[in-house]
Amino acid sequence: MTDFNDMLSGYRRFRETGWEEQRERWDELRDGQSPKVMVIACSDSRVDPAQIFDTNPGEIFVVRNVAALVPPFETTPGRHGVSAALEFAVQVLKVKDVLVMGHGRCGGCHAALTQELKDAPPGEGGFIAHWIDLLDDARERVVAKFGDDKGQEAQRAMEQEGVKVSLANLRTFPCVREKESAGELRLIGAFFAIADGLLHVLDEKSGVFSPA
Repeated sequence: MTDFNDMLSGYRRFRETGWEEQRERWDELRDGQSPKVMVIACSDSRVDPAQIFDTNPGEIFVVRNVAALVPPFETTPGRHGVSAALEFAVQVLKVKDVLVMGHGRCGGCHAALTQELKDAPPGEGGFIAHWIDLLDDARERVVAKFGDDKGQEAQRAMEQEGVKVSLANLRTFPCVREKESAGELRLIGAFFAIADGLLHVLDEKSGVFSPA
């Protein structure tokens, strides 16, 4: 298992190889960034977007959280981390694509499906349980199809429904809606299967995820 000392060793290797090999690239990035794609992904340590898409520094603007969720647009008081990142990406960086990437064996989606945190949320704040409440409607759709079955098919359905929830919530943001209507922004849904390493892309018209 990797601890911080291992990470420091990795940093030193990066300084000796990766950073030096891409010195010109890092020089280009000193004064700013201009990625064309924003990726909203899960915090899960197994699904690093930069690794999955084999990207270089500065190529993707990434936000990661539990279950790759986007809350709906709202202006109530609070700290709106995803909303702030989205606003920056769309309005300032002017990205052309926003990709929501769910993944297999997602703990957040599993908790939403099983409701295992409802009665005994971990920690003092109940933050996880409240966060995955965003998936309540998705869970109803999955339960309507699979009933009490919480097996692999239901789990995958829950994970893919989560992507659709985030895409729908993205469209509640006026800046996203306007830019998408004008053809200046594209929203994409995807699902990365940890078991076999396959990326599935959503066809929103059919609602089906197919291997890329």
